[in-house]
Amino acid sequence: MSALVEVNQTVLAEEETPLRRWRGRGRRTVRDDTAGVSATRRQQTINAWLFLAVPIVLFVLFLLIPIAIALVASFTDYAVIGDFEWVGVSNYIRVFEDPIFWIALRNTAYYTALFVPLGLVVALGTALLLNRSAKAVRVFRTLFYIPVISSTVATASIWFWLLNPQYGLFNVVLGWFGIKGPAWLYDSQWAMIAIVLMSVWAGFGANMIIFLAALQGVPRELVEAARLDGASSWRVFWHVTLPAISRTTFLITTLLLIAAFQVFDQAYVLTKGGPGNSTLTLVYYIYDRGFGRLEMGYASALSFILFLIILVFSLANARITRSKAV
Repeated sequence: MSALVEVNQTVLAEEETPLRRWRGRGRRTVRDDTAGVSATRRQQTINAWLFLAVPIVLFVLFLLIPIAIALVASFTDYAVIGDFEWVGVSNYIRVFEDPIFWIALRNTAYYTALFVPLGLVVALGTALLLNRSAKAVRVFRTLFYIPVISSTVATASIWFWLLNPQYGLFNVVLGWFGIKGPAWLYDSQWAMIAIVLMSVWAGFGANMIIFLAALQGVPRELVEAARLDGASSWRVFWHVTLPAISRTTFLITTLLLIAAFQVFDQAYVLTKGGPGNSTLTLVYYIYDRGFGRLEMGYASALSFILFLIILVFSLANARITRSKAV
């Protein structure tokens, strides 16, 4: 009898009940799911690196390696043709002893002082005017953006006509008021101003679009509350709108600073750096030394000096903006 009981217990123990099958299936499913998730994540990581591989390779080949080569070249007398020697910091010392460098730096600083505030005001003012829901506004947004996508040569051709001393539109309009217009591109006092006007006109459309996006993100509740409190349009702009778009203003100011210190094509196409070096900018001077006179070592040193100048001004702008925000 006891033997029969033991046999029955053994059979029951070995029998796979539905509950046991469910539990076993559950344990196997958890392990399988965990392995599947790990494999999926591993494949996603591999795919991500594969997609990033091409940009990373291009970044290294066409940015990091050229920067490294230029840095090494700045400590040599590399002149494209012939052998070159290591000269240490002689090129950097030469930069600060070069009177033409100081002329180019002064011209670039003058251009920056005019271009940055004027470009900021024009872009923001236009964005404020076009921050409406009317259908006609879309047409003006497109028209104002066209100069951004136009080539510098096409833009320069237009401005050659606008600034012509005899029949240019600017001088014709000034003549209506009895004012004798200057020889814009041929007068050292007005040539840089002419380049600034062209640069602002050619580039404000992109900054206008950025400002428009920021203005459309300003909470309408704050604007309406300020108006209910009796605030004028100027106070609403100064105390509500401007603080709300402060980060965008900082971004555009930084972009304008960088663009101002890197100005080249406008001066190259309109004036060739003249008259009398009055529109010779730092980038134009680097181009002239590097590709005009084949002094690549010296041009590389000038490039890194320009990089440090841009870095200092960008950090100073960030510090000033942050202190105002606080």
